[in-house]
Amino acid sequence: MDGRRRNPYELTEESPVYVISVAAQLSGLHPQTLRQYDRLGLVSPDRTAGRGRRYSARDIELLRTVQQLSQDEGINLAGIKRIIELENQVAALQQRVAELSTAVEGAAAAMQQREAQVHASYRRDLVPYQDAQQASALVVWRPKRPE
Repeated sequence: MDGRRRNPYELTEESPVYVISVAAQLSGLHPQTLRQYDRLGLVSPDRTAGRGRRYSARDIELLRTVQQLSQDEGINLAGIKRIIELENQVAALQQRVAELSTAVEGAAAAMQQREAQVHASYRRDLVPYQDAQQASALVVWRPKRPE
């Protein structure tokens, strides 16, 4: 989300606006089929205070997908339910990966910034350098002998 407050009356594809008769017409299915899909947990629309079903545009699309998988692909309803569950799980995992990627990118940027601050804090005093070959003094160290 972009941080702005959303209009509570703004319609999105998740807005539950269609009664069962309209949803049945839009999806090309019989209302009893929609009730059966709801009982099986394939497509679960929102409910009103009076327990009436309200379908969203996303629900209608899912109804069409269920019908296509059932009629064209010959997949039974249990298989379709499993497919929907797995697709939802994949979508949730993709969202989590995106969140973690954003967090990693933020942490990497913060680490680079901190590293730059550390490097900037180094003292850059001149240190005299003397080449070892130019030095002519030789110091021999001998430990004292115990008495």
